[in-house]
Amino acid sequence: MPAGFDLDAAWRLDDRVSIRPERFGALLYHFGTRRLSFLKSPTLLAVVRGLATHPDARAACADAGVGPGELPRYRAALAALAESRMIQPRSL
Repeated sequence: MPAGFDLDAAWRLDDRVSIRPERFGALLYHFGTRRLSFLKSPTLLAVVRGLATHPDARAACADAGVGPGELPRYRAALAALAESRMIQPRSL
C-alpha cells in the first residue's frame, strides 16, 4: 500500500463504483475493473461517503468520528481503495 496517501488531498468515490451497505460496513463494486472491495466497518463507509463533501480525506475522517490514534489505520484503508481505483483524486 502506498505509504504516501495524502489525507490532505480531495478524494471522491469513482463514478463506476456501487456501494452496497451491509451490517459489517459495505461492499464496493467497480464496474470498470470488476473488482470487489469490503469496507469492514460502518465508520469506514461513512468516511468513503463523506469524501465528496469534505475538502480533504482528513476532514472526512474527522467528521466520521475517526480519532487521531485511528488515523493511520484509516489512511491505510483509503490507500488500498485508491490503489484499487475505488476512490480517486478530486479537484476542488
